[in-house]
Amino acid sequence: MIRKHIYFEGRVQGVGFRYKAMFLARDLSLTGWVENLWDGRVEMEVQGDPGSIDRMLQRLSEDRFISIEKMEQEVIPEAEERRFRVRG
Repeated sequence: MIRKHIYFEGRVQGVGFRYKAMFLARDLSLTGWVENLWDGRVEMEVQGDPGSIDRMLQRLSEDRFISIEKMEQEVIPEAEERRFRVRG
């Protein structure tokens, strides 16, 4: 199990990104959170099986309304939590 902190840039606000991420994460048994930032980016922390995290990111990038132009990822320490949620 790993936890990633990710910043997304591109067409990621106003296109259902956060809720699509939440439903994908819950379907893949991932935990964490996602929120919009004031500068147009989306910030996420996601935790779980590395393959499941990769599948979630792939499905987000395949959405016809979402356009991820840049993704900054960093592995961070795991956290205690039960579900994936939308913040803010």
